[in-house]
Amino acid sequence: MKSNFHTALRGFLVIAFAFTLFTGCTDDFAELNVDQTKLAELSDAEIPFLFSKAQSSSSYAFWRYQVAQNLFSDLYSQYHATCATYFPSDRNVVRMDWMQWHWRPIYTDAVPQLKAILEATEPSTAENALASVTWVYAFHRLTDYYGPVPYFQAGEPLGSVPYDSQEDIYNDFFTRLDEAEEVLRNASGEAPYGSFDLIYGGDVDKWIKFTNTLRLRLAIRVSGVNPALAKEQAEAAVAGGVMESIDDDAYMFKTEAGTDVNGLAGISVWNEFRMSAAMESVLKGYDDPRMSVYYQPDDNGEFNGLRNGLDPAQLGDAANQANANSNVGTRWTVGSGGNWARQGGTAQNILHAAEAYFNRAEGALNGWNMGGSAEELYNQGIEASMNQWGITDAAAISAYQQSDAVPVAPGDFLGSPAMSDTPISFGGSDAEQREQIATQKWLALYPDGMEAWANQRRSGLPVLYPVVNSENSLLPNGERPNRIPFIDYEKNTNSDAVTAAVGLLNGPDDVTTRLWWDVD
Repeated sequence: MKSNFHTALRGFLVIAFAFTLFTGCTDDFAELNVDQTKLAELSDAEIPFLFSKAQSSSSYAFWRYQVAQNLFSDLYSQYHATCATYFPSDRNVVRMDWMQWHWRPIYTDAVPQLKAILEATEPSTAENALASVTWVYAFHRLTDYYGPVPYFQAGEPLGSVPYDSQEDIYNDFFTRLDEAEEVLRNASGEAPYGSFDLIYGGDVDKWIKFTNTLRLRLAIRVSGVNPALAKEQAEAAVAGGVMESIDDDAYMFKTEAGTDVNGLAGISVWNEFRMSAAMESVLKGYDDPRMSVYYQPDDNGEFNGLRNGLDPAQLGDAANQANANSNVGTRWTVGSGGNWARQGGTAQNILHAAEAYFNRAEGALNGWNMGGSAEELYNQGIEASMNQWGITDAAAISAYQQSDAVPVAPGDFLGSPAMSDTPISFGGSDAEQREQIATQKWLALYPDGMEAWANQRRSGLPVLYPVVNSENSLLPNGERPNRIPFIDYEKNTNSDAVTAAVGLLNGPDDVTTRLWWDVD
């Protein structure tokens, strides 16, 4: 049924909405915001198609996933490391021609659709509320790369679209999520968008939990820069009900039909990246059962990873090539050597209960009312993550939670040490507990490199390996970017707004400047 829906969706978009839904309509961002891009009339029957398109685009499919996420945040979060010599991004080179494909899908395939829905539906409807929640989901993944972005007037018919400060954007996120939750509570029993909702199929109760879990994520994000706001929003999210079971987990429907395949699965067959040494160190040291789910053995039947930032000469060594290191798990691809078959219909990870538990655990350490102690919530987060990945043996999970195991040295040619000496079993000082929560959250967020990178920048935890080689003069000594500079595409088409936006940053428009919420 959903496969037929996608066929219908593609045909509908091509025929009826080609002037606004696809990036190929124009090469000029400003032209995306002229009157011709607006529908003269929008019927109720057309709204679900727009919502599906916006949902799908906000999660990045197939090759866009590679250039939006895999070659940047997946590397910066050290979930993966490149094994292809022709990708300099693991050595801190930011290819701005690639970055437009992180930017453009939001402004061409999500914003026009969501604005049309928000303008065509009453604010009191569940359809309007879900469009608003999706707006926040899409934009938080955008602003957390760059900082200021066009937001309040995005999609308007303006010659130059102004950028807004990240603080103002986040304040609007909280307002939208608060208002959406209230609307959804009054919509119990409805099924907004039905099967056109690619995440929950119109299940309002699950969307309430999604809304509050996203709200909790964003509250934790601002906990350093605005502790009072963070506490208020986090406590409101937990009181309203966040995800607590894997039954609440959010996955985006994907299909082998067309190009709307699972992004990680789609690119996993190209032999261009492998498990990182950081993940190897922690997963092996913890004897973590998720290792064989996240990754699969190399051609020698072993789990091996690579340090991030190896140069072409180092990657030329047989031990550092694709066949000698671990590809992603069979959820995304099956095969061996140079022959892999993608599992493109695998649903894409969006938001999960495990993360909510770890965010609540951190909130509890902050003294917030999170409905449990930090230790209780930490252990519940581990259990939820294990269950999410099919590990349900209660005795094995309990033994893991109580283990004093620590990361181990990966045994690579660099003689890399263990990534840390942080044990699993909760305890010790406040600093150690925060490291434990951050480490388990990092493991649980896999493969969401966007969120993992944002959380690592905010907290500085877990402490990852230094980058072996940097080809970016602004980032010596093993450092990683703090943000992505404003993209060349915008500088060429929206230059006045970009120039003004530099004044909204905490420094120059380069990779060293921290985002508004990155104060630690």
